[in-house]
Amino acid sequence: MALLLRRRSLLLKIVLLIFTAWFTVAFLLYMEQRGSPADSNAVVRPGDSNVDPALPHPAALSKKIPDSSSEKGLPAVVPSGNQNAAPEVDAGPEEGVGGVLVPPRDPDEDSSSVKYGEMGKPVVLPTNMSADVKKLVDEGWQKNAFNQYVSDLISVRRKLPDPRDQWCKEPSRYLENLPATAVVICFHNEAWSVLLRTVHSVIDRSPPHLLKEVILVDDYSDMPHTKRQLEDYMVMYPKVKIVRATKREGLIRARLLGARHATAPVLTYLDSHCECTTGWLEPLLDRIARDPTTVVCPVIDVIDDTSLEYHWRDSGGVNVGGFDWNLQFNWHAVPERERKKHKNSAEPVWSPTMAGGLFSIDKAFFEKLGTYDSGFDIWGGENLELSFKTWMCGGTLEIVPCSHVGHIFRKRSPYKWRSGVNVLKRNSVRLAEVWLDDYAKYYYQRIGNDLGDFGDVSSRRELREKLGCKSFKWYLDNIYPELFIPGEAVAYGEVINVLFSCECICLCVCLCVLMELAVMNQVRNLGLEGKTCLDSPARKADLHKAAGLYPCHNQGGNQIHNEWSGQCVDSACKPDDMHKPVGLWPCHMQGGNQYWMMSKAGEIRRDETCLDYAGQDVILYPCHGSKGNQYWHYNPETRLIQHGSSKKCLAISSNKQKLLMEECDNSNQQQQWKFQNYNPSKL
Repeated sequence: MALLLRRRSLLLKIVLLIFTAWFTVAFLLYMEQRGSPADSNAVVRPGDSNVDPALPHPAALSKKIPDSSSEKGLPAVVPSGNQNAAPEVDAGPEEGVGGVLVPPRDPDEDSSSVKYGEMGKPVVLPTNMSADVKKLVDEGWQKNAFNQYVSDLISVRRKLPDPRDQWCKEPSRYLENLPATAVVICFHNEAWSVLLRTVHSVIDRSPPHLLKEVILVDDYSDMPHTKRQLEDYMVMYPKVKIVRATKREGLIRARLLGARHATAPVLTYLDSHCECTTGWLEPLLDRIARDPTTVVCPVIDVIDDTSLEYHWRDSGGVNVGGFDWNLQFNWHAVPERERKKHKNSAEPVWSPTMAGGLFSIDKAFFEKLGTYDSGFDIWGGENLELSFKTWMCGGTLEIVPCSHVGHIFRKRSPYKWRSGVNVLKRNSVRLAEVWLDDYAKYYYQRIGNDLGDFGDVSSRRELREKLGCKSFKWYLDNIYPELFIPGEAVAYGEVINVLFSCECICLCVCLCVLMELAVMNQVRNLGLEGKTCLDSPARKADLHKAAGLYPCHNQGGNQIHNEWSGQCVDSACKPDDMHKPVGLWPCHMQGGNQYWMMSKAGEIRRDETCLDYAGQDVILYPCHGSKGNQYWHYNPETRLIQHGSSKKCLAISSNKQKLLMEECDNSNQQQQWKFQNYNPSKL
């Protein structure tokens, strides 16, 4: 019996030992599996044959791709336009279940996370993306006109460099008792990550006591993430108010809607695809605190639409706003007369106009000025109207170099409008009728004197009279004396080639409208039956390229007319047309792109762009005022237009396709031109 008990005891010990060993092994295996990533979150390795070596499928969060600065990869993102559906996996530190973002964490809290776009650095996608990822990228571009996929990879609270000069950071630089502001941000179907990044940059980089409220004006968005999802997210931020339009209003009326809901003494308007930098707000409010009639704009830095890289320059690169006689806003360098007024380049500078998207204004002063013209529709011209009446009605407009706000500049608008009206033209005519006095005729000449139906402006004229505003001549003489005045041109109108009296070249390079011997309207080459015109859209992309010839269309715009061929020199004279040849298009006799002037300085120009010849093609180039390649001499007796440095003459090719520069020949009628409205007394 004792032997049997000993054997049973030994057997129990063996069984217990085996169980203990099995349990230990099982426990270790379990712990090892817990510490290992799931298959769905595996890192993609270049050697894997069944996975994309570049980018993840949207359902796989942690599959990686390299970027230019890190071996870590890009996580998949849920597109902003479809964030009402729950992602298949937890979508990272800033995305929660159901597509609603949880409160974003500071990137420093998780040192192992991939910090895409931190400090404003670019995020560069690889070229070998999978079909699924490329589809997401393409859809983001289509919906937003910028790279939404890259934006969704970047923290909505990413850090940015501090672009301020040291002068801005000195103690006691700003007043202590600054007024609080309401920041009004209007949006329509804005991408989720971009909209949130805008709001967080405002909240995170504004002193709490100076930021009374952030008013998000939803201009009738229809994407799901702009509805309940946005409201749920903003519950965590009590200063944020969401105001919803009951129909599509457009930017101008949406801004007025936001102003009506603001309770702060200062209004600050921002676009919905911006990022404010450190110290952006105090310099703006300081100028208004010192004088409530001062309207202030930050320096607008560029956020790249592809990589979301943040580009900035110090105060030495600050520009101020201007405009041309198409009533289009443009940037130009701070004039020397303005520079001499300041000891430091970071000091606020006067600006003739504002870009219009980003600015601060005293609410009471804004209301005194009549806010925006309620007759303006959708977008366009409101920035010039506010600029003109600010200066003419007792205020000051400034660019403040100590304040920097980044902005995504899109190359096209992703929004569609159901309107058969040219709203920009309609708004501009209203602007000209109320504020430009006799100078309105220079804009009307650009649009062929076709004003169209611009509505009733009597109430706006009454407002101007009530405010006792100064004349537009005062504005040009004192605020923007650098602007070329078409009436000071030596010649304007058509430049006619005398070979056939019915032919002319419509000289229409938009960027070259100002040769103070100004030829305003069309320059025709009569030797080709007056049907062929110089033509170039005169956009920035056309700079340094040859001027061309196109059928004349008698609508002004880009052209110089040659009646024989029906072609005109034509250019829209946009920034993309710079450095490109002037082209030829059908002449239209309605101004616009075919409106040219010759200045006293020998420039053939439109606004800030000039005809330039450096030995190859006649191109568009920014006017520099130094003569050289932009100097042209007109002889009313021989009717030759001779280039100053090369001594060659402007001609039209025998096939009517191109502008040429040839050895001067008084007998060659293809070189003979007649400037319409030529007045040598203005030389």
